[in-house]
Amino acid sequence: MDKYLTVILVFMMVTIPISLLDPATGEFRFILPLFYGAIAGIAIIVLYSSYTERKERQKANAKRRAKK
Repeated sequence: MDKYLTVILVFMMVTIPISLLDPATGEFRFILPLFYGAIAGIAIIVLYSSYTERKERQKANAKRRAKK
C-alpha cells in the first residue's frame, strides 16, 4: 500500500472513535455522517489499493512470461 494511503487510512481509523465519544466529556455521542464517512473512506482505500496491487502483479507476471 502506498505510504500516503496508509496515513489517510490511519486518520480515518482515528475518526471512528472521535465520532462515537465526545473528547471533552467522554460521554457517548453518535455523529452519523462522520462515522459512515470514515467507514466508506476505509473501504475505498482498501479496494483501491488491492486493485492497484493486482494490476501491478498482472504486469509483472506478463513481463516474466514474455522472457521465456
